[in-house]
Amino acid sequence: MTSLSTPLPYAGSDTVISTPVSSYPHSASFKLSRIALNLFVALSCLMAGLFVAFHAYAAYLFSYPPIASIGSNPMLAKSLAYSDVVFASADGASQVEGWWIPAGDSRKTVVLSHGYGTNREEPWVPMYDLAGFLNGLQYNVLMFDYGYANPLNPSPATGGISESQQLRGALQYARSQGSDELIVWGFSMGAGTALQAALQSEPVDAMILDSTFLPDENTVYANINHYIRLPQYPTISLLRLFLPLMGGVALDDVPAAEAQATDYAFPIFLIHGTEDDKAPYSIAENVARAQTNDLSRLWIVPGAIHEMIYRTHTEEYVARTAAFLESVRKLA
Repeated sequence: MTSLSTPLPYAGSDTVISTPVSSYPHSASFKLSRIALNLFVALSCLMAGLFVAFHAYAAYLFSYPPIASIGSNPMLAKSLAYSDVVFASADGASQVEGWWIPAGDSRKTVVLSHGYGTNREEPWVPMYDLAGFLNGLQYNVLMFDYGYANPLNPSPATGGISESQQLRGALQYARSQGSDELIVWGFSMGAGTALQAALQSEPVDAMILDSTFLPDENTVYANINHYIRLPQYPTISLLRLFLPLMGGVALDDVPAAEAQATDYAFPIFLIHGTEDDKAPYSIAENVARAQTNDLSRLWIVPGAIHEMIYRTHTEEYVARTAAFLESVRKLA
């Protein structure tokens, strides 16, 4: 007898046919995770790019700071007769423009060395007032622009490397006018530039240095930190990368440590405020500590800020600097 096989279930029977569970929710979750990861990677790359670009821009601004146009002249500002002058930097790499303010037949001259981010007028000092003060003491005065302040053809700021050549050119020009007593009066980076010029054996009789700024990684980082909080590293590493590309000079090319440790062959009057947030007053203390000339002086002004000591302590400032100049004149 032939047995019949059990029939297969069919639609409509009581047997339930199982349906495969859909994998759609898992697939959608995977796709969302991948999109989120891609967005995170893209955003991270964008933020890293912006971080690097910021440092490139900061290096550019350091090399090419925006400078206000010259707004006056010695005659308009202080009724001082003057002549426009042009002279070569000591290395012949650039032409420097300035004003020569004579004091009769005087053979003594003060060269004013302005700070970073401004021109020969440096209004917050204010430079015209100093020119008038010095002219009244029978000093010729030479005011000039560093290359980065040239309105038509600016050269990059180099922390004093090329600027020291321009200052040496100014001193050579003053000698060509018959000056046999030469004094440099510098402010901020113009003061640091004066020390760098002196390292190159450019002879002067004295220097007055107000709020001396010498760029190294600590001072540059501190100045950036005033505007935006950034980690010291890789900020310094990125600046080391971009500064030579923008200005042609590396941060380590500036002889900041040597300038602070050298015993110069002439007297220096150092002036600095304890609340200077751009250049620590330890720079002035370091320079003063290295000097052995009996006429060298250090005046640390409690509560004073960067380059504003003349304005806030005018009477004492004038008295101290006049006394220093008189001591140098007697020595000469």
